[in-house]
Amino acid sequence: MKGLKITFLLIISVLFVAGCSSSSNGTTEDGKKIITVAISDEVNPPFLYADDDNKPIGYDMDYLKEVEKKLEDYHFEYVWGEEEANLVGVDTGKYDFAINWFFKNPEREEKFLYPEQEFGYSLTSLVTQPDRDDIKTLEDMVGKKLAPMSPSGGLRTILNSYNKNNPDEQIEIESIEFPSNADNLQRVNDGKDDAMFINVTTFNAVQEELDLNLKVAGIVSKEPVYAVFNKEQTELAKEFDEVTKELIEDGTLPDLAEKWFKINFFENLDYINEENYKFNP
Repeated sequence: MKGLKITFLLIISVLFVAGCSSSSNGTTEDGKKIITVAISDEVNPPFLYADDDNKPIGYDMDYLKEVEKKLEDYHFEYVWGEEEANLVGVDTGKYDFAINWFFKNPEREEKFLYPEQEFGYSLTSLVTQPDRDDIKTLEDMVGKKLAPMSPSGGLRTILNSYNKNNPDEQIEIESIEFPSNADNLQRVNDGKDDAMFINVTTFNAVQEELDLNLKVAGIVSKEPVYAVFNKEQTELAKEFDEVTKELIEDGTLPDLAEKWFKINFFENLDYINEENYKFNP
């Protein structure tokens, strides 16, 4: 089914772009410059996913609509695609930029242009059984059993950094290739592991399917997320920076965060953890 859905999304995106383009010279009939935006078919609600009509919705799309309102000389057109193919397209100039929940890392910074201002955050968390009150932070995981993790990736980088900075208070990490989020959450539910380190949005998506007796015990970090631009799009990235800062300062993005995530993730971690009940209805 997933393959069929993605194929259909790609067909829809081709028709959508073809229908919206008013000219072949990169501008609309009213003179706006067309900006081609790659969006990932590896959906990650509520950042980005498809509605019942297979149209892209979510925090990312609402953010881009607000940006487009302020950048009146541009018209955004969206193309669904596989994430790695999207990044190749940005690198080669096929797309002007791509949006998903992209983190900064040295490899990507060599290839792509990142704005200075993040447009949101991915919240990482520890998930436990509901009666566990002894686990809220990474420090609490010392001497306890964490669900297995991939040897690479953003979450593993956070834990490796913690262990590097705390040589006398190490968290034991079991590494396995291609761990299953569903299986790991089931292990915590069954008491085989004390906690799982996972993005809140990923937990919510899996929990919708499994409905396990688990809770978000604590928010560990807020990881900045960015759109990534072709390196020649310096002016566009600069304009995005200016507009994104305005949208944060005037409350637009904090309101969108509340709308889609039930929390203003532009606040600090102490505030977010005080509001943690919103993650556990």
